[in-house]
Amino acid sequence: MSDFTIIVPVYNEEDNLERVEKEMLAYSKIATKKTEILFVNDGSKDKSQELIEAICNRHEAFHFINFKENRGLSAAIKAGFDNVKTPLLGYIDSDLQTAPEDFNLLLAKIGDYDLVTGVRANRKDSFVKNMSSTIANGIRRVFTHDGMDDTGCPLKVIKTDYAKKIPMFKGLHRFLPAMILLQDGKILQVPVQHFPRIAGEAKFGVWNRLIGPLMDCFAYLWMKKKYINYEVKDKG
Repeated sequence: MSDFTIIVPVYNEEDNLERVEKEMLAYSKIATKKTEILFVNDGSKDKSQELIEAICNRHEAFHFINFKENRGLSAAIKAGFDNVKTPLLGYIDSDLQTAPEDFNLLLAKIGDYDLVTGVRANRKDSFVKNMSSTIANGIRRVFTHDGMDDTGCPLKVIKTDYAKKIPMFKGLHRFLPAMILLQDGKILQVPVQHFPRIAGEAKFGVWNRLIGPLMDCFAYLWMKKKYINYEVKDKG
């Protein structure tokens, strides 16, 4: 029985999937928790699904979900949350700009926390991408008061019970720490490695990284006001 599932959203990443397979296999040998991999194919139009199925046929611990059509990153993450059966789950982008081995850094801290997120140290992105992300993170902190410096970092570990209670909407994958706080959970950020994209194309532009998150902040404030949180004392 595995303890940890890594969710890997995929959208038109045929050039990266062979490397994902190699890196995930290497990580599974050093992982501090017995690990499974769950690909979520978000309606890719290239050969991603064909490659995913071949990978899953080769390795017992690899599984997939295949969307009928493209629904976006938040939907892919939500589908992963809904289908995970292990007590802990993680999330990493299929471009592998973060390192699977750094999951061990996050797993080492998760015992006392309900979400541990990476903070990309020495980011290897363009100036425009870095600046738009920095501005977006600053705006988000003003709205959420989550204290997180880099919620866009695609390397996270969450206790599954908390993840399954997150009411995910389009764009709210950027607000995962804040959504854990709404459940009175505890969150932590840990520095992780960051690398330039080697293959494939980035799926987000300046609009997605800056204007989109600003609009999503208002959705978060509405949700925070309406959010229902309770704890059962006993049953009879």
